[in-house]
Amino acid sequence: MLIAIDHGNYAIKTTNHSFISGLSEHTVKPPMTDEILEYGGKYWTLSGRRLSYMRDKTQDDRYFILTLFAIAKELENRGQYTPVEQIQLAVGLPPEHFGVLKDKFARYFKRDGIIKFVYGDKPYSIKIDRVMVFPQAYAAVIPQSSLVVHTVRMFVVDIGGYTTDVLLLKNGKPDLQFCRSLETGIITMNNEIIRKVGALHDMRIEDEHISAVLQSENTILPEDVKETICEATKLHAQDILNQLRELQVDLRSNPAVFIGGGSILLKHFLMSSPLVAKADFVESPNANALGYEMLGRKTLSLRPLG
Repeated sequence: MLIAIDHGNYAIKTTNHSFISGLSEHTVKPPMTDEILEYGGKYWTLSGRRLSYMRDKTQDDRYFILTLFAIAKELENRGQYTPVEQIQLAVGLPPEHFGVLKDKFARYFKRDGIIKFVYGDKPYSIKIDRVMVFPQAYAAVIPQSSLVVHTVRMFVVDIGGYTTDVLLLKNGKPDLQFCRSLETGIITMNNEIIRKVGALHDMRIEDEHISAVLQSENTILPEDVKETICEATKLHAQDILNQLRELQVDLRSNPAVFIGGGSILLKHFLMSSPLVAKADFVESPNANALGYEMLGRKTLSLRPLG
């Protein structure tokens, strides 16, 4: 079975699921929750508090545990349960890190032998046969190929949890010689907004409050707090565009495709900026995972027999 997973700094996404990249470790089985994963003699539950940013997610086993959660959710979603499920994993890395970390990332997930774990009191045995690693950002526009295939030059801007990654496409093909990563993602923005609201209004807010305001959802926050959130978001969007210009990414002369959960939150501010002439938005937060799946299917179809 092919399973595609986008290991975001803020959230883990598959083609069908999305959950915060946060874990809690327990030595005994915790009560009052059904979503427990048992692996390696320990119990793990998902947490609403995301893990600290790691450029190299292979430093410890936590992203592997999050991957087991993602695999279990996909197996459960597809209604498949066999004694040993053969898994082909399609994952990705930011374009700037792709060349350096690709092989290490593949080895991290490609564990030897049968992997046994229990999820929701149900035992699973899987074998990860193959790990395919693709450049994110490019993967996200694969399902939207009509946006890029007839364009001479286009920038894909992926605003994620901790980073903003930009990739140049020439005639629909990625130019991996021009890919950059900026530490200007939504986590960075939220941390600054939380600090600013605390200083100006003596109020503690969380990421969920910021997302709710930016998506025009109902909250009980005072209007002046909402105004602070929106003004800080506008400044952050402007800062991203200014930093892109410093990297010779001029979105007044080149069209852009914005992807990632961050671009959805910043869409209004990006579209209204004079620094952006023409932009499309891929609004699915699962876009990279969907792209990994398409690229993975193509790779497997080209795999030699025997």
